[in-house]
Amino acid sequence: MFQDIKNNTPIEHVTIKNGVHVDIKRLDQIHPYISGNKFYKLKYNLIEAKQQGYSQILTFGGAYSNHIAATAYAAKYYNFKSIGIIRGEELANQPLNHTLSFAHDACQMQLSFVSRSEYKMRDQYNYLEQLKAQYPNIYIIPEGGTNAFAIEGCKEILKPSETSQYDIICCAVGTGGTLLGLIQSTPPSCKILGFSALKGDFLAKDLKKLTTKTHWHITDEYCFGGYAKTSPELISFIKWFETAYGMPLEPIYTGKMCYGIFDLINQSIFPQGTKILLIHTGGLQGKSSLM
Repeated sequence: MFQDIKNNTPIEHVTIKNGVHVDIKRLDQIHPYISGNKFYKLKYNLIEAKQQGYSQILTFGGAYSNHIAATAYAAKYYNFKSIGIIRGEELANQPLNHTLSFAHDACQMQLSFVSRSEYKMRDQYNYLEQLKAQYPNIYIIPEGGTNAFAIEGCKEILKPSETSQYDIICCAVGTGGTLLGLIQSTPPSCKILGFSALKGDFLAKDLKKLTTKTHWHITDEYCFGGYAKTSPELISFIKWFETAYGMPLEPIYTGKMCYGIFDLINQSIFPQGTKILLIHTGGLQGKSSLM
């Protein structure tokens, strides 16, 4: 399981700007649908679900969730039924956007649109028990895919031979699982810089509870107001980047990270000679919904 999908993704040179060397790890090239970090987050979860004999996968996400799309496809590919608990009951009466249409129409994921107050209960024991009673024989994966199995998978994103070449590794942050996997699998000499897609410092507080390592930092200065929010400036940057470097970006995660790192380089934050590796976490299906 997952062995039939190759995950030996390339590292491509982007630019040398203000004396700073920038490369990018193309996780978006792993698979058209089980893309980017979602491959690593889902890998051991679905292996566990299969070994335990579950027939259905249930997970949570917003209307533009890369995780919902990837889970729907992976579940269908590996012969699970899937259920998506989607934030926003008003969406039930609206046409499905590209992400949700792919999950429902192409991958046969059952979508359940719930109120924001109900969605906030997604990590509560009693609520999860209610879902287990409602949907028999389900294996539950948290929002964004982040749990112990996901973190183990994300430890495999970079090889030691890759991390040893860089001073800084940058990654977009949603729920923090990918960043935590990178933190746990890299030496203290390699700084991990996370670009949050969400406003606030709660992600950093959560991660501090999960690791004693300190060679990392999360910034929300480039979240553009919050999850799935954009601006003409961000969209213009993404279009320029794609033309200049021939690499697709989306405006929810990787696009914001790239904007942020280029802005920091322009401010001469990093000493000349610094080598930076960007992690392209995929999720390109979100591009058509917001651009």
